[in-house]
Amino acid sequence: MTRDAEHAEPTVAYDGLHVALIGCGNWGRHILRDLRGLGVTVTVVARSPDSIARAHDGGATVVADVGALGPVHGIVVATPTVTHAEVIESVLDRGVPVFVEKPMTPDLDSARRLCDVAGERIFVMDKWRYHPGIETLGELARSGAYGRIQGVTSRRHQWGNPHDDVDAVWILAPHDLSIAVEVLGHLPAPVHAAVDRSDGRITGMRALLGTDPWHALSISVRSASWDRSVQVHTDDALLVLPDSYAEHVSVYRSQGIAFGDPPEPERVPVSNAMPLARELEAFVGHLVGGPAPKTSAADGIASVECIERLLALAGAAS
Repeated sequence: MTRDAEHAEPTVAYDGLHVALIGCGNWGRHILRDLRGLGVTVTVVARSPDSIARAHDGGATVVADVGALGPVHGIVVATPTVTHAEVIESVLDRGVPVFVEKPMTPDLDSARRLCDVAGERIFVMDKWRYHPGIETLGELARSGAYGRIQGVTSRRHQWGNPHDDVDAVWILAPHDLSIAVEVLGHLPAPVHAAVDRSDGRITGMRALLGTDPWHALSISVRSASWDRSVQVHTDDALLVLPDSYAEHVSVYRSQGIAFGDPPEPERVPVSNAMPLARELEAFVGHLVGGPAPKTSAADGIASVECIERLLALAGAAS
């Protein structure tokens, strides 16, 4: 199994629900798998031969455009980032909830426009807010057992950007910003940012948000090592999720720090439930009257606004 090919183990069946999935690319096929695993009937809007084949392989009905969709209870948008605004606008007249892959859009004007028109029905797929390890980090940090939260450090490094429509910041940074929200309860304001480039495109960013608490993030698609680590710094401990598939959060007590190897950590178990499946279950649960998904359209605007501000601080605004 690859790092991104999450396997769903749904716990509830939602027979009778009909959801439209717009887009069935390399990530959309995982969304289709998990929706089908929940017992949802799925119609996929797909045009390319590869997307159509993925949709058929996943057991979905396929139509060529949104105009050919029949009645549905909700819509999931998994198209390229630059098309999000156009796709969302094309389905708002259906009056059903929309779950769009992050970021909501890659520009603030279109994000605000969508929110003004139908903000109460648009939600953003921030899967890291459904990651059991991140939830555990937040619960431990906010418990007060380790003193005051000072800040969060997150690293998201890999080699290559699988998306050709937007640069690395728009693909990777939304994940880390959502982690800050889940752990801290809010998104700190941008303070400083710097970027690196290759072949004229941004390949990485190092940024600082907030002061008390703060969030230091590092993202890169030009890294010789894969890294998905998050650390929460408190007065009395360092809380560490070393990898997205880690089975424990490690808690390093920091009293009496001495040079050398760190102390043996306390290990807090983390559920192996997959975040994509959990966020999709949250969405379909909302369709039958449950609470809204964690990231609202207003939260999506805040993330887009933050990224635009970080790029401006780095002298890389478009």
